[in-house]
Amino acid sequence: MIDQDVILSMDGIVKEFNGVRALDGVSVAVRRGEVHGICGENGAGKSTLMNVLSGVYPHGSYSGTISLGGEEVRYGSINDSERDGIVIIHQELALSPFLSIAENIFLGNEVQRGGVIDWNQTNLQAAALLKRVGLDENPATKILELGVGKQQLVEIAKALSKEVKLLILDEPTAALNDGDSAHLLGLIDQLREGGITSIVISHKLKEIRAIADTVTVIRDGKTIESFPVEDSEEIETRIIRAMVGRPLDSQFPDRNPQIGEEKFRVEDWTVHHPIDVDRVVVNDVSFNVRAGEIVGFAGLMGAGRTELAMSIFGRSWGTGVSGRVFKDGVEIQTRSVGEAIRHGLAYVSEDRKRYGLNLIGSVVVNVSAAALGKLARLGVIDKHREYSVADDYRQKMNIRTPTVASVVANLSGGNQQKVVLSKWIYSGPDVLILDEPTRGIDVGAKFEIYGIINEMAAQGKAVVVISSELPELIGLCDRIYTIAEGRLTAEVPRAEATQEELMRHMTAARIGTGAADAAPGSVHTTSAGSEGTQGT
Repeated sequence: MIDQDVILSMDGIVKEFNGVRALDGVSVAVRRGEVHGICGENGAGKSTLMNVLSGVYPHGSYSGTISLGGEEVRYGSINDSERDGIVIIHQELALSPFLSIAENIFLGNEVQRGGVIDWNQTNLQAAALLKRVGLDENPATKILELGVGKQQLVEIAKALSKEVKLLILDEPTAALNDGDSAHLLGLIDQLREGGITSIVISHKLKEIRAIADTVTVIRDGKTIESFPVEDSEEIETRIIRAMVGRPLDSQFPDRNPQIGEEKFRVEDWTVHHPIDVDRVVVNDVSFNVRAGEIVGFAGLMGAGRTELAMSIFGRSWGTGVSGRVFKDGVEIQTRSVGEAIRHGLAYVSEDRKRYGLNLIGSVVVNVSAAALGKLARLGVIDKHREYSVADDYRQKMNIRTPTVASVVANLSGGNQQKVVLSKWIYSGPDVLILDEPTRGIDVGAKFEIYGIINEMAAQGKAVVVISSELPELIGLCDRIYTIAEGRLTAEVPRAEATQEELMRHMTAARIGTGAADAAPGSVHTTSAGSEGTQGT
């Protein structure tokens, strides 16, 4: 008998890629009007399952059945599923940056009169949809002028224009700050009240706990379990256990730090905006890192953390850069990426797909990219050795791919991040700067990457971690610098670091307190005896 409350049923879905089974009999039932969470480690098959549902992978390329409202459906393309009110918003947003908001909302679904686009109605309807999603923007505004959070809302407005019945959001808050994330979750709640069913794929278990009615956990291409979500800590523990197949007693591996002498120091570092050259983005920053030490940087969006890191690493960002860099007490120059690498620096970008990877290249090509000189004989790359090195890292870093000849774009986010780390570790750095190293990665993969970071520190490397997740910095780092409006505002030892303490210093420059009122270059330290204080 058909359950009338079930709007979507996927039964026994099997999907293979080149003989590798990505989905192995997955079954999911979504009830009408609910928010249904889908959780699983990177590579578990979550996005593949949604691509099967939406017709990205057409009927005939998989086995199993899909039913919508009790009727079996067989979609040949994404257009077929959208006609039935199923709309998917991918993690990588699919908006055209040079078109307006209104043009993007109705792209392929134009408002016409007599075969001609009615621009007046297009803008009026777009404005109504923007109001519905809580976005106060002119419909004529170009997408490239919007931040990621607003772009996400435009995608939802676009879905609403198609009379969506089932909205699928793949990692909707992965690239959003806390404010934008809260707004988006509130909007999903409003859509639920309006009768729209949503499927939310997310690694952020607190968000699943806050917004979902039911959660289904997928592991290794199989459905592990589905259960109702209750607002309790035990729910997160249950999800984690189902995701990784074991209890995760601690989010961070055990570590006994062996911190040595100063390995890396930056003095009086100032960087101007590359276009608005009068604007100072990094203002007279000084900091140091010791051998075997993990030092964190905490700051709000736009505080200057990434700009600081990229400008140090070969002046990859900014103009009018000034200041001094020292390694092992000797001043070095990092005026280009090549020069920075030669001096033993490595930088893992927060945007791995744009700056960290050759997405159309293989794992082999990516792992060797930063250190081809180590593989060359008489100017010719030893291909056999290159393959062997990449395969060694595949095993050592637990990169889940059947062969290192696999194209990196086909790997999950967590495995892509391990490829980036492999590339820089193989280059043999003394100083490793990691910018949002676990963004968009599940708890199991995070634990593995934390272990890699700890291992690098244990080898005597100087490690810098930039992260928007304060619990991550507190659990991982020996010291944490806070930065606000381009200035360092405090240096907090691990023993004294709390989220409240860090946030107080992260907002210091904005509220006119603390180190922001001190002389340029001075840094507040929460402990008079803290080593590494940069007050000058």
